[in-house]
Order: sequence, then C-alpha cells, then structure tokens
Amino acid sequence: MLKRLLQALVLAGACLSVGSLFARDLPQFSALVKKNSPAVVNISTKQTVSPQKDLPEELRTPENEALFDEMMKRYFDNDGNGTSPFDFNSDARGSGFVFSSDGYIVTDYHVIDGADEVRVKLSDGRELPATIVGSDERTDIALLKVAARGLPVLKMGNSQKLEVGEWVLAIGSPFGFDHSATAGIVSAKGRSLPTENYVPFIQTDVAINPGNSGGPLFNLAGEVVGINSQIYSRSGGFMGVSFAIPIDVALDVVKQLKNKGSVSRGWIGVYVQELDAKLAQSFNLSTSEGALVAQVMPNGPAVGVLQPGDIIMAFDGKPIPDAASLPPLVASTVLGKLVSVNIRRGGQDQTVEMVIAALPKDAALTGKGDADARE
Repeated sequence: MLKRLLQALVLAGACLSVGSLFARDLPQFSALVKKNSPAVVNISTKQTVSPQKDLPEELRTPENEALFDEMMKRYFDNDGNGTSPFDFNSDARGSGFVFSSDGYIVTDYHVIDGADEVRVKLSDGRELPATIVGSDERTDIALLKVAARGLPVLKMGNSQKLEVGEWVLAIGSPFGFDHSATAGIVSAKGRSLPTENYVPFIQTDVAINPGNSGGPLFNLAGEVVGINSQIYSRSGGFMGVSFAIPIDVALDVVKQLKNKGSVSRGWIGVYVQELDAKLAQSFNLSTSEGALVAQVMPNGPAVGVLQPGDIIMAFDGKPIPDAASLPPLVASTVLGKLVSVNIRRGGQDQTVEMVIAALPKDAALTGKGDADARE
C-alpha cells in the first residue's frame, strides 16, 4: 500500500513538472497588451433606420397604393411633417487603432458602412466625433480622422513574414468590452473568401466576436500584422475560425485613402478558376498550379493577349500557385505598368505582355457565402 502511494506521489510530481515546463514555454502577453492597448480605440456609430415607405413592385396596383398611402399617412406621419414615430437609431460598435499621432484611425469598412454619425472612444476616456476620410468595400478598410494630437501609435509589422503556427494576439471591444485581449495562432495564410477576391486573408484561431471588427492583430514583437475582419460561423458567434486583413494590404489602401479619399487597383480583365486534379490532367499537367483563364472580358487589357484555356503560371515575375493568388497580385500592381505574364497554352510555355489598367468602379463585388459572417 505504501509502495503504491509513493508511486502515485512520484507520478503526480512528474506531471506537475511537465506542466510547469509547458507553462514556461508559453508566451507572456501581458507586456504586449500593456504597451499597445492605449492605441486601440472603440468605435460607435449611429444610423437612422426608417420603415418601408413604398409597396413592393409585385403588389403595386392603384387600389393597393391608395390603401397603402392612407395607412402610411395615418400611422407613420402623425405630426404631419413627414417624419415617422417609427424611425429609430441603430447603434453599432467596433474597434480600430491609431494610425498616426495626429488623429488618423484605421478600422473596417463594415463598421462604419451607412453610418450617420461615427464616434471614437480613446483609451484615456475621451469620446470624439470622427469624420470618414475614405473607405474601401473591396478590402473592408476605412480611414477616420478625429481632432486630436499626440496620440499613441502602434508599430506596423510585415504580414508576409508571418508563419503558420506563429502566436498572434488581438485587442478589441467584443460585445462592447473595451480593450479585451485574446490570443491564438496563425492557422493559414492567403485564404480567399467569397466576399473579397482582393484580400489574401490571414486565418487564425484567435477568439473574435462582434465588436472586434477593425481591431489590430499583433505578432509577439508587438507589431500590427493584420486587421480583424471576419469570422466563419453558422451561429453568428466565434467557432474557432477568424480572418484578418494582412497589414501589407491594409497599408496600401490606407495610404491611398489618406492621399485621395479613394482606392485605385490594377485590372487585366479576366475571370480565372482553380485547376483541380481532373482539369490539370486534361491539360496534360503534372501539377494543379496556376490559374486557368475561364473568360476574357471585352475591352479589357487581356483582349488579344490571353484567351480562355490559358494557364497563368507567373505574373510580373511572381509565381501563381493557385487562382486565388492572382487577383490581389494584379490589384496591387502599379497602373500603366507593362508586365510579363508566363502562360501555358496548348501544352507550350509562352510569355506575353500587357499594360495594367484601373479596375472599373462599376465592377461587381463578389457575392457573400452563406457560412461567412462579419462580426
């Protein structure tokens, strides 16, 4: 009996020792949070929401419209001045961070989309009105400005240097709880989502919830490597899959928004699709690398240069491992630049050239997937 008790004590001690070793190997985030939290802000917005004032097209008849007008006048315009007692303010919250000490704030586009009023709450308790300098729906980035100086500023990192498995930390305001810190690892890089073709998202398992949108994602050096943007969820809450906009992409957008209030991006005018194993076999390819040209758009730069069935293997000297990697690469190319494109056509390797044009402003955004949700 005594022997078994001694064995149990030795085993318990060994487990405690192993646990202590693992604990010592885990990163300590306290200094990082203390240093960087002052530059993370809470963003609140107000938007006036009004009830439907017109009948749907399929219900419009003279009789229905007359009845509808009478109901609207009776129930939605009691004071006779055209306002509705059912109009209300919709409040929303998000996060952001100080980009420059003179009051420029970076956040997500969807945090301020449609807002009539935007306010920024600083770490020192001040709550200031903010103006929207510019925003870009395609990359989900917005730049705000508040009347303040001497603000604490975060250090920008390099998202291209991130490694899968690397520790990262987010600071934001989930559910309005200011300066909440959550940590995890980089799960994958270069993720393409149905909502944006122009962002090679960083996938993490950092707990991101409503209110974290627009907040910074840090590496262990305390550098901003991403901006938290979306979660993958079937319930609306965190399920272990989060997506951040790489800071390299965000900084290019922020620079353009600050300089001119809008964003220009490159365009070659083609639709591409993935090369799966079956398609690669049909083209006599040993791998499924590259982007298959499915359609060449009329009046685009690729007309007369590329054709359906071409496989883009490299663009401007950079390899194209899959179709998802091409759009962000083209988008970031300088407008008017003559670029070389390595393609495979009819089993033969060729190099063609084309001039990068500006993406038309009326080019449709990609539809949103059923399982993708912005917080």
